[in-house]
Amino acid sequence: RNPRSGMVWVAAAGPAMNIALAILAALAFHLVGYLPVTAAQWVAENLKNMLIINVILAVFNMFPIPPLDGGRIAVGVLPDTVASPLARLEPYGIFILIGLLFILPMVGAQLGVDLSIVSRVIASATDAIIGAILRLTGIT
Repeated sequence: RNPRSGMVWVAAAGPAMNIALAILAALAFHLVGYLPVTAAQWVAENLKNMLIINVILAVFNMFPIPPLDGGRIAVGVLPDTVASPLARLEPYGIFILIGLLFILPMVGAQLGVDLSIVSRVIASATDAIIGAILRLTGIT
């Protein structure tokens, strides 16, 4: 009935599924010991990659920049005075992301300054979430 709340739920489903898949990978890691040694290392490596990639995707998608899921959630929960200007950024969102992910770090490298802001945010959030998942699933 409320399109804004529907948009929030749909946008939250993607990162939530990424976290669910990461938890599933961590839980499946408990079964690696039952595999033949020749397969165990390969399966363990792929489960580790599945965990890391899904957490990175969840964190990245939660950036509050439309058209990412975090931007859609922000537009859905913020008051109209803030949500409307944010929603109008959607056509330019990809350019903002390119600037933040590639151009800003390259300019920083030329100036001798670390401007990899997105990488630092993603790394710290990813490390925290992976640590929580590993503790939750009994791996560490």
